[in-house]
Amino acid sequence: MNYGTLTLLVLFVLSGIAAFVPMPHPSAAAPTDLNAADIAWMLTASAFVLLMTPGLSFFYGGMVRPKNLISTMLQSFVALGVISILWYFVGFSLAYGDSWHGLIGNPLTFLMLRNVGTAPSPALSPTIPLILFFAFQLKFAIITPALITGSFAERVRFKGYLAFIVLFCLFIYCPLAHWTWHPDGFLRKWGVLDFAGGTVVHISAGVAALAGALVLGPRKAHHGTSFSTPNVPFVLLGTGLLWFGWFGFNAGSALGANETAALSFVNTNLASAAALLTWMLIEVARGGKPTAMGACIGAVVGLVAITPAAGYVDYGQSILIGMVGAGVSFMGVHWKNSRTRIDDTLDVFPCHGLGGIVGMILTGVFAAKVGLVHGTTTVFSYHLLGLVIVIAYTFGVSWVLLKLTDMLFGLRVKDADEELGLDLSQHEESTYHVDEEFEKTYRKELVS
Repeated sequence: MNYGTLTLLVLFVLSGIAAFVPMPHPSAAAPTDLNAADIAWMLTASAFVLLMTPGLSFFYGGMVRPKNLISTMLQSFVALGVISILWYFVGFSLAYGDSWHGLIGNPLTFLMLRNVGTAPSPALSPTIPLILFFAFQLKFAIITPALITGSFAERVRFKGYLAFIVLFCLFIYCPLAHWTWHPDGFLRKWGVLDFAGGTVVHISAGVAALAGALVLGPRKAHHGTSFSTPNVPFVLLGTGLLWFGWFGFNAGSALGANETAALSFVNTNLASAAALLTWMLIEVARGGKPTAMGACIGAVVGLVAITPAAGYVDYGQSILIGMVGAGVSFMGVHWKNSRTRIDDTLDVFPCHGLGGIVGMILTGVFAAKVGLVHGTTTVFSYHLLGLVIVIAYTFGVSWVLLKLTDMLFGLRVKDADEELGLDLSQHEESTYHVDEEFEKTYRKELVS
């Protein structure tokens, strides 16, 4: 019995059990506790955030060689399926269930959406149904492992990737979400601020991506740069979809149609615009030409950097955060490509990891009323301590999970598979014609 058949049988059995789990009756909701405007906005924001994952697939797909286009895009799309089911069964409960010492949620609290209905939750979703809060947070859980794929693009085995994103969600994403966003999470109680996922999403994805690049090693055709791209229009399209969806990502994290959502919306746009311009100006200052690729990367880095601070800072501060994030990430990409042999294919750590780190630190500096500029050192100190804890935990656990996945399923494709391209070797699909003689040679190498 192969792994596909076994997984299908397990899923079928679990879905049969889930079909008999009682759902809370809609009458459990007190109409006076629900806000129609908040519900409408959060439904919209949830759809915005979901669109970011297809946007990411175009953004990443445009940066890889044509023979790996489908596989790279599918790695983002498949997270929509895998993480949605995992979040339903146990992920949401691990992240937001009754807290165990501020470290993890009780897996039974919301197991298979038990106790999750159309009533609001005073602690988690005071003016919207808890099931809507579940749906909104699901979209964050989906895109986080999808972000990691850029680090080991063009060489990862599909079944190994699927196993890893399940483990990543259970052992890294859910604990970090609990620490940071659950009312009893220990980082939240320390006063660590992460408005929309700079820590939970981008730092975790960036650090895990670095671990992935190190564990899998460089591609056989690694040239030390990720700036050569076969499909810039795909990158532009992906950037546009990400920018659009990010308004739901950040402004939706206000959990209502309110002034904080409006502030976050504008800050998101300003930071991304400032980062886009900064990246292009750095290209020109270094003697080059302003590139579409650079503009896209800069825009996304700005979105990353403002994410933890979006609802806590003023407009001018958001512009500064975008500019600093772009500058640091640009230097990170240049240093990685010129001084190391690390093959983080699409620069996930320099862009998402460093961008998130900049955002987290500057949130501690500029956050209204509690940041360092307001004379409060406590929150800033806890931000630095929290940053060390998150990086150490994510890197260490990611390394273990990657090694475990490699041992059980295999993470890296064979040399012949990599040479042929992952589209054909992993999925038997292709966007371009493959030379028949080359494919025959490939088949012979597999048999031998």
